[in-house]
Parts: sequence; structure tokens; C-alpha cells
Amino acid sequence: MFIGEVTRTLDQRFRLSLPEEMAAGLVGADPGDDQPSGPSECLIAKERRGCVSLWNRHQWEDQQRQAGEILRGKLASGRLDRRLGEVQRLGRLMSTRERLLPIAGRGRIVVPDGYRELLGVDAGDAVTIVGAAVCVELWNPDAWAHHLEQTLPGYRDLLEDLVG
Repeated sequence: MFIGEVTRTLDQRFRLSLPEEMAAGLVGADPGDDQPSGPSECLIAKERRGCVSLWNRHQWEDQQRQAGEILRGKLASGRLDRRLGEVQRLGRLMSTRERLLPIAGRGRIVVPDGYRELLGVDAGDAVTIVGAAVCVELWNPDAWAHHLEQTLPGYRDLLEDLVG
């Protein structure tokens, strides 16, 4: 489970250093391991203006495969015949939302062009790195502050709903 919040600076080459425990979780390793199990890459996904997310590649691929199987079944059975426009919209989002992202030594990633624009950050800007339980989120600090302002009042109700 990814938890924590830290602010780091995007360097001149658009690199960002992730906290060690977050980087390790994204590649499926234990913090402090010299050699991660599997490739040193994660998946970056567009979320909303001011936020992108980083996922463990295998978890993401499993979720996408399951969703694809359900969608194919519904298409084959004709249950989505009247919703082909929505299926197309979903397909466009699925095919342009994510990409693989190498994680270099010391947990460094390079935030790609289209993702930086969505975040609204440039070289030298701060980025807030947030553990979001199932993934790691990268936030524009202003967008993060706004998001907290909007969602923090509902924290106790959400906690009760999910674990109560």
C-alpha cells in the first residue's frame, strides 16, 4: 500500500526522484533491495488536470485485461450495440492514457511531455508525490492543495464507508 506525501523538484531534464519505498513498490521490490524483481519500470497514467499516477505495471495490466474481457463479452453479446459511441470514447481514452516509464537508479523517473503539460509543471517546478494506496500520484502543488480542500472534509465518512 502506497502512503505518504513529499514534495520534490523536477530537474532541468524533467527527472523526478521518487521516495525509495514508493519506487520499490512500483517495480515489485522491497525497499533496500539491490536488484528489483522484474523490470525497473512502472506505468504512468493521465488522471486529471494537475495529476498523473504511477502504477505497478503488472497490477495495471491485470486490471486492464479484466476490463477488456468484460467489454469484449458485452460487445459480443450485443449488450453495448446502442452505446458504440461510448465504447469508442473509452477505447480512445484507454489507448492514449498510459505508457510504460523506466525507473532509473535512486528511483528517478523522467516525466514525459504530455504528462508534464497535464500536470502543469516545467523544469525547476515543485511536484507533490502522494501515496494513494493502490498507486503513486504526482500532483501540481496548487492542484493538490485544491483537491485536499475539496476532499478532506469527507475523510471520516469515506474511512467509515470503506473499512467500517
